Amino acid sequence: MDRLSERRIVLVKRKTRLDELIVRFNSSLQAKFYIEHLGADFSDYEQEHNEYILALQQATKILEKMGRVHVLERAFLSNYLFGNDDIVIAIGQDGMVANTMKYLSGQPLIGVNPSPKRWDGILLPFLVNDLSLIVPELMSGKRKYREVTFASAKLNNGQTLLAVNDFFIGQKTHVSARYQLTFQENTECQSSSGIIISTGLGSTGWFKSILEGANGIVTKISGKNIEIKSKNKFTWDSDYLYFSVREPFPSKATGTDLTFGKITSEDRLKVVSQMSDNGVIFSDGIESDFIEFNSGTEASIEIADKKGALIV
Repeated sequence: MDRLSERRIVLVKRKTRLDELIVRFNSSLQAKFYIEHLGADFSDYEQEHNEYILALQQATKILEKMGRVHVLERAFLSNYLFGNDDIVIAIGQDGMVANTMKYLSGQPLIGVNPSPKRWDGILLPFLVNDLSLIVPELMSGKRKYREVTFASAKLNNGQTLLAVNDFFIGQKTHVSARYQLTFQENTECQSSSGIIISTGLGSTGWFKSILEGANGIVTKISGKNIEIKSKNKFTWDSDYLYFSVREPFPSKATGTDLTFGKITSEDRLKVVSQMSDNGVIFSDGIESDFIEFNSGTEASIEIADKKGALIV
């Protein structure tokens, strides 16, 4: 086959909701019976699945003319060895782009929206047909990219976890978490429903939700809209992170003074677990992608050494 180059193009795909239902119920018919028995519209699952499969087929056909295409299931990202010269394309939702980027080491990543009428796609600026233009431009060095700052959680037992959007630190079941938090030479024991650490890329996700909620509460109590959200916008390549404590509870043993702050190269966040079990740190909304965080374990939250490269 005549190709534009022999460069490897890794096309990352995910399972659709229908795929996951079939795994759970063994067949599409059984899945349909279950969904419709609950009063939901099964045709939406089928339409989403068909749109995604079509997008994958079209993308593969376009990319086979440009390089050696390897289709990779999202679940195998953590074990896949990417080459330095690989071009990586993620077809899915925003979370999939972030999850893919975490396993790269500077390789350019292209986010493709398979269903523009279905997904907003902040990290999915391109449609499938755009690949015929974008990939050749990328290969010739003419395509720009945006640098993305990662967050890093380093534990005192040697484990490390990266986040492209955000970290969650707390109980696996999201019940009250106990820990000791140190920031800017101040230390406090806390009880809360967890800590969220956000990057610039994640500032439109969990971080935005936290600020919107805080703004709504303050507005209702004070009668004035102080627009908290407008004061803390930051870009994908910002050299800082933000942490926010969810639902901190004041008591004789726990405080609520250290609930929000900016993490920089000088001001890192230290968290020591006081949870006997079920303590976790997970990244980018993927609860299965976690490290245990139980009693005595200390985590240092800081800006990661490596960065991502998202094609725009």
